[in-house]
Amino acid sequence: MSKRYTLLAVAALLAVAAPAYAQNNPMVGGAPMYSNKNIVENAVNSKDHTTLVAAVKAAGLVDTLSGKGPFTVFAPTNSAFAKLPAGTVETLVKPENKATLTKILTCHVVAANAMSSAINKMIADDKGTHPVKTVGGCVLQAKKTGNKITLTDEKGGVATVTIADVRQSNGVIHVIDSVLLPLS
Repeated sequence: MSKRYTLLAVAALLAVAAPAYAQNNPMVGGAPMYSNKNIVENAVNSKDHTTLVAAVKAAGLVDTLSGKGPFTVFAPTNSAFAKLPAGTVETLVKPENKATLTKILTCHVVAANAMSSAINKMIADDKGTHPVKTVGGCVLQAKKTGNKITLTDEKGGVATVTIADVRQSNGVIHVIDSVLLPLS
């Protein structure tokens, strides 16, 4: 076999294999999500998560969420952040508010790779509500509402998982429709 044919065969194999990483993942924000990329590498491509990405950068969490993990991230969309009172996001991303922003963001992260099937089982095993301890020290209450998983934060706010099980190389993302807030 000539080098030309060998290179063509390799190129053809790569062309078929590369998209396969995204075939088992849903699209998020109009972008394919690749299971061989980490949480940050995928999130930056979602047009629905530009506010979250900016907040992660402002909080200095890029290296953490690019790390080994495993992490489960409940990822609020831009429209979730838009539900907050006017000026909240702009205030939170200021350097003097980094600690508050970090607390809020880490209340969206669990130190585990929790797919929706596992979360659903924990909810069922706990008779309808499962406490979820986050990296930020918050305790969220996971429940089922119809066929969707919902999370209630410490202030009583409820977020619904709108896209579940977006596999990452260092965990999983579940897209949510509201920002989860800590008690303090």
